[in-house]
Amino acid sequence: MLVTSKELVLESQKKGYAVPAINTQGGNYDIIRACVEAAEEARSPMMLAMYVANVHYYGMDWFADVSKILGSKASVPIAIHLDHGDTFDNCVKAIGCGFTSVMLDCSKDSLQDNITKTNDVIRCAHAVDVSVEAEVGELQRLDADGGMDENKNLANVEDVKTFLDACQPDLLAVGIGNAHGFYKGKPNIRLDILEDIRKATDIPLVLHGATGMAEDVVKKAIEIGISKINFGTLVRHRYIEHYKEGIDTLDHNAHSWKVAKFAEEKLKDTIHGIIKLSGSGGRY
Repeated sequence: MLVTSKELVLESQKKGYAVPAINTQGGNYDIIRACVEAAEEARSPMMLAMYVANVHYYGMDWFADVSKILGSKASVPIAIHLDHGDTFDNCVKAIGCGFTSVMLDCSKDSLQDNITKTNDVIRCAHAVDVSVEAEVGELQRLDADGGMDENKNLANVEDVKTFLDACQPDLLAVGIGNAHGFYKGKPNIRLDILEDIRKATDIPLVLHGATGMAEDVVKKAIEIGISKINFGTLVRHRYIEHYKEGIDTLDHNAHSWKVAKFAEEKLKDTIHGIIKLSGSGGRY
């Protein structure tokens, strides 16, 4: 069944777990199907996410339509989410395609511009019962070696307070030393900053860049107040590995669906691991 992200995170916040949000690589059918089937098997909520940078190949309408078809058949709640939407127009387009949740990421902008632009999206989205995620503290992207020059994305607690005084999204992503990609070595995840933010607001908080974080760090972040966790890098790498394995080992006779089905089934193990880490299994 299809729901908004607000519905999911209010429930996860109340019960002390996090909703897994999986980057589907712009709408890859096999990844979407693996996510929905794993969620069904584990009795877990699930957010199917399209990262705005991945939209060009499949298109928003494809991702939304496939997610609606598969998600509406599930007996567990599924949200359809635009991840890191970069403009008002992209968020509006996603809403028009049937997304139940959108993120506007203006964390690179000044705080006031972030507030102004996010409020524009909130007015539009809330008018049609679509949830909105915002971000304070720009999320970094790791380089090819898994490194990051410095923790430029650390959210300032006073900025968070100022932002939320003037802007009321349904979820808030915060920078605490997290980043997209595979970390090189042990990332410096500032749980102390997360604790300070949690003390300052009761809004559901979001953790991006969870691939490669130590499990105890992720679990502690959930304990502190993270209600949604994003996974992408791990999922896409595992999918490609499984697809190649299928090509190399199956007697597929060039039937691509056989390879796709093999990769999907193998990927479900990774999704189940994410569900377990998030604590979201057995909730529905």
